[in-house]
Amino acid sequence: MDCIFCRIAAGEIPADVIYTDEEVIAFRDINPQAPVHVLIIPGEHIASLAELPEEKSVLVGHMVDVANRLARSEGISESGYRVVMNCGRQGGQDVLHLHMHLVGGRQLAGSFG
Repeated sequence: MDCIFCRIAAGEIPADVIYTDEEVIAFRDINPQAPVHVLIIPGEHIASLAELPEEKSVLVGHMVDVANRLARSEGISESGYRVVMNCGRQGGQDVLHLHMHLVGGRQLAGSFG
């Protein structure tokens, strides 16, 4: 498999990993869009949110829990942050491996409500 996130999860490609457990890995984005920009990925390859099997749906909740924990440890929980999951190419997903962005540390532009 030539998935860059699978290779990061396997330790084949170096990354600034800030959290890991038996299900997910979190590392700093190499092209940050804010002072804090962390990617949270499952260790197992799942191409996108649309391809998440129903029996694995609890994984997304775990990813949110990790994002909240990291927001606190990164010092952005009080000021606010954004958690984003893009789905598919037209949804803005560049890497076809399920992932969540945790972004904060400055005023973020745009809003969905």
